[in-house]
Amino acid sequence: MEGVAQKVDVNDLVAVGGDGQQFLTFMLAGEEYGVDILRVQEIKGWDNVTKIPNTPEYIRGVINLRGTIVPIIDMRLRFGLPFLEYGVTTVVIVLKVIAPGGRSRIMGIIVDGVSDVYNISREEMKEAPDFGTAVDTKFVSSMTTVNEKMVILLDIDHMCNSAELASMDSAVE
Repeated sequence: MEGVAQKVDVNDLVAVGGDGQQFLTFMLAGEEYGVDILRVQEIKGWDNVTKIPNTPEYIRGVINLRGTIVPIIDMRLRFGLPFLEYGVTTVVIVLKVIAPGGRSRIMGIIVDGVSDVYNISREEMKEAPDFGTAVDTKFVSSMTTVNEKMVILLDIDHMCNSAELASMDSAVE
């Protein structure tokens, strides 16, 4: 899926057969991360956003997606990685996130590029190691190895429901 970024409907992605859970993977600073493909609504090429004052730097702003106001988060900045100018492979993955209390909302995450779709069984998913206080793994649901490379599987509900994002919800409304 490398090359020029374009809007992709998740239904157009070729599913990998077999038992297990499917994950859409993406790249950030040379590392591969995955999110549950059932949460992915669409993949869009990068476009400008409307900035919201007094929000953390990693919240780049909002877009209007067919009448829905969608907050956009730069995953590099969210994870404390250096900012990288957006290029032709930069995309926004639009996700359905479940907030505490069961309410769903739509969020967009900016990533360096989409990588692949993997079918991963529960047995292949390993708990993230405890790095002590040096590295915060609260957004990591598990880790796995695919074709001899490590893939970090994210807990998007936890990652996209922080106090900062909750305060942004009230600012947008």
